[in-house]
Formats: sequence, structure tokens, C-alpha cells
Amino acid sequence: MNQQNPLPVTIYTPESAIANPGRMLRDMVHDLRMSRELSWRLAVRDISAQYRQAMLGFLWALVLPVANTAVWVFLSASGILAVGATELPYPVFVLIGTMLWAIFMEAVTAPMQGVSAARDMLAKINFPREAIVIAGIYQVLFNAAIKLAILLVVLFIFGIAPDWRIVLVPFGVASLILAGTAIGLFLTPIGLLYTDIGKGLPILMQFLMYLTPVVYPLRGEGRLSTLLLLNPLTPLIETTRAWLTGGTPQWLLYFLATNVLAIVVLLAVWIVYRLAMPIIIERMSS
Repeated sequence: MNQQNPLPVTIYTPESAIANPGRMLRDMVHDLRMSRELSWRLAVRDISAQYRQAMLGFLWALVLPVANTAVWVFLSASGILAVGATELPYPVFVLIGTMLWAIFMEAVTAPMQGVSAARDMLAKINFPREAIVIAGIYQVLFNAAIKLAILLVVLFIFGIAPDWRIVLVPFGVASLILAGTAIGLFLTPIGLLYTDIGKGLPILMQFLMYLTPVVYPLRGEGRLSTLLLLNPLTPLIETTRAWLTGGTPQWLLYFLATNVLAIVVLLAVWIVYRLAMPIIIERMSS
């Protein structure tokens, strides 16, 4: 008779996990690997629930970027706002910018929304907490695929032919999701304790969009240009837009440096997330 493999045994102690960094890193990698199947099932469930009862279905992934594009095109065409010359037709320029920004914004909000929606499950079931974050990333990737498909159709309509660099667009999208996830994971423990974070985040994101070349091009001088250049999101948006439209990216080194910084920040906030979640779950359960 074959003996079944024994179930893994987890021993909990009052000792802080950070007191043993090597063991903590091994546990992080182990939990990340063990969360793959669960995160996929959570993502499929949430995506199905999100669009099941919507008449427009997957088109809701496009509503906000298209609405923002329409507003900015109207302001520019009516002369209310002087945007300046762009290398691309302005509707294409602003649509690409708002689509990419929507991907970043969804990546920022996904961790907090996922953990908030899983409050009951977190309080009752012991499972790798990383599964919730990865499930949110899957949802962002799904919505991003829809947005990119629409963008390719728009480029074809306007007669814009991407070159071989379009194969690099997924790296640009992954960079936006990486940066957004790092920010969102940092805000998640705070947002679960103080609901002001979740309520104020849309306002902060709207202000941050104005400091990023989403709906208007970079200018060579002025304080606004300086703020845009200092914004680490600028190379992510500009480089991805260039890859998508056949342009020549001018910020590759800045783009790579921003990605390295985002990876470092993500690792740091991942540790904070793991240390904070037991405390937050205890407060949610009380």
C-alpha cells in the first residue's frame, strides 16, 4: 500500500519574520509559487463576475479611456485648450496616452481592491496572500490586452504602421503594471486601515496624470517640462507610445532605470505587505 505524502506543517512563532531574512525570502518564494493556481482561479472568477451582467461586456474596459479622449479632443478642437503640435494625430496621441494611463491606474488600484474584496476569505482561510495580488495582475493584463487590440485597430484606421518595435510593447505595458503594482501594494496596508486612502486615490491619480505626458506632449522648457522630466512615469508612457506607433524612443536609459527602481520598490513593499497582513487580518476579524 502506497503511503500518501504528508501535508506540509507550518509552525507559527512570535518571532518576527524579518529577524531571519534568509528564511523570510525562502517563504516568500515558496508562497509565490504555491499561489499560482489559486490566483488564476480567483482572476477567472473576478473577470467573469465583472462582465457577466454588463450589457457592453468587455467594452467597459474602454469606456473611461475613450471618454477621456473625447473630452480632450473636444477641448483641443474648440480652442479652449492649446495642446501644441504632436507627431501623431492628436486623437491617436491622446487615446494611446489615456489607454496606457488606464493600465497603470488599474495596476495601482488592483491590490487594494482585491484584498478588500477578500476580507472574509482572509479572516477564515489560511492561504498565500500573494494570490490576491497576482489575481489582480491577471485582471489588469486581461483588460490591457483588450485596450491594445483596440489601439491596433485605431492605428490601422489612421494609417499609422508600426514597425518591428511593436514586439516590445508588451515590455512597456509590463513596466506600467510593475510600477502600478509597486505603488498599489505600498498603499494597500494603509488603505485597509484608513479608508481615506481609497477615497482620495482617484483624486491623486488624476493630478498625477496631469504631471505625465498623457494628453499633451513634452515641451522643451518651463516648469511643467521640468516636472514631466522628473516624473518616472514619463519614460514608461513615452517609450511605450513610441514602440506602438513606430517612433524612436528617446528615453531608453531612463526607461530601464525606472524599471530597476520599480523592481526594488516592489520587493521592499512586498516584505512590508507580508509583515503587515497578519496584523491587518487580526483587526479585520475583530
